[in-house]
Amino acid sequence: MYLWSTPPEHQGGGLASLETAVDQRRWWKEILFILGFYLVYAQIRNQFGSNGLFATSTTTAADNARRIINLEKKIGLFFEEQLQSFFIDWGWFLWFWNVFYGSLHFVVTIGTGIFLFRKFPARFLRYRTGLAITTALAMVGFATFPLMPPRLLSTPPPYGGSMTDFAFVDTLAVHGGLWSFDSGTLQALSNQWAAMPSLHLAWAAWCALALIPILKSPWTRLIMWAYPVATSFGIVVTANHYWVDGLAGLIVLIMGMECARWISRMRFS
Repeated sequence: MYLWSTPPEHQGGGLASLETAVDQRRWWKEILFILGFYLVYAQIRNQFGSNGLFATSTTTAADNARRIINLEKKIGLFFEEQLQSFFIDWGWFLWFWNVFYGSLHFVVTIGTGIFLFRKFPARFLRYRTGLAITTALAMVGFATFPLMPPRLLSTPPPYGGSMTDFAFVDTLAVHGGLWSFDSGTLQALSNQWAAMPSLHLAWAAWCALALIPILKSPWTRLIMWAYPVATSFGIVVTANHYWVDGLAGLIVLIMGMECARWISRMRFS
């Protein structure tokens, strides 16, 4: 499969033109592109769901949550509530996962990008494009399928569904982390129902795909294998996502990377 195949930048043919094209890029142009893209992404993302010009109703987000839960129950894989309840009294454990969820999503992704840019510039170009397309595709899900995350199901409106038949807990509100998104200002600025797909898992898997084939140490490769697995656990135990959200995140990542491969072939063929 392409995603785990030998990287094109490690193969012969057309390498010189590809490396030259990347080397001629100035680092500040990449920073401007990435920052600009993220600002546009955040602005569009927050115009849908719980806030913004195209905000939807709480009922719609809650109904979509029930659809996901009913789907998981139908296939016998609705386990998120039971998993969280097992760990709910482990204060420091859940504090760690709150920090993991809120921090590594950006830290590891940015670190991966910097490493690729400095050491494997050709690979950076392709993976940067793939990540951008993946993120853009995720916005389609945020816009068309507003989804109330598990942590909001039992909380009151305007962002919660007041569903007393669920016992999910917002672990950040209970056990804390490095920062909180519970303030009215942040809630009013951010789309609280941008859960489908999970970009946390998509970005974590992107980091693994980008680094595992080029890392030399077995230990670093093992860490990168473990990172998306840990992220899968983290998004569920903190009640920020259903596992189906994570699966959807992997699907948009595959689509994004395949598009990036096509663009790379068209550009440098």
